[in-house]
Amino acid sequence: MDVTGESIRQFVGGKTLAVVGASSTGKGFGSFAYAELKKKGYRPLAVHPSAPTISGDPCWPSFAALPEQVERALVVVKPERAELVLREAAAAGVKRVWLQQGAESPAALRAAEALGVDVVHGHCILMFAEPVGPLHGIHRWIWKLIGKIPQ
Repeated sequence: MDVTGESIRQFVGGKTLAVVGASSTGKGFGSFAYAELKKKGYRPLAVHPSAPTISGDPCWPSFAALPEQVERALVVVKPERAELVLREAAAAGVKRVWLQQGAESPAALRAAEALGVDVVHGHCILMFAEPVGPLHGIHRWIWKLIGKIPQ
């Protein structure tokens, strides 16, 4: 399943998204991405099976428990959990999933294709969510230079 520039633009173009993989401790990339997206003006809704809050914000135990329907989900989990999370997202009506680098698995990608979910994988969301910071901006420029940015 190839990632296209249009898939990336469609994902980062929406400001409300579920985030799976942020922790109540605030540690790990999921928590970092949650906080960074919030700073960039996104409206992340945390999904965690047991945390009541993430970064002081309310958290919901499942996609189905979210206070509103979301079309997008950022998934920052171990690859062995990605397929289950993707299936739960699709069952709740999520149409676009970003599997953060390191979260993707062949099973999750096959499930996305079978379920008709538009999936971005193999890329860091912070390289594309505007405004892009200096570190991710340099990384994005280098990837563009060497042809790794989807058109």
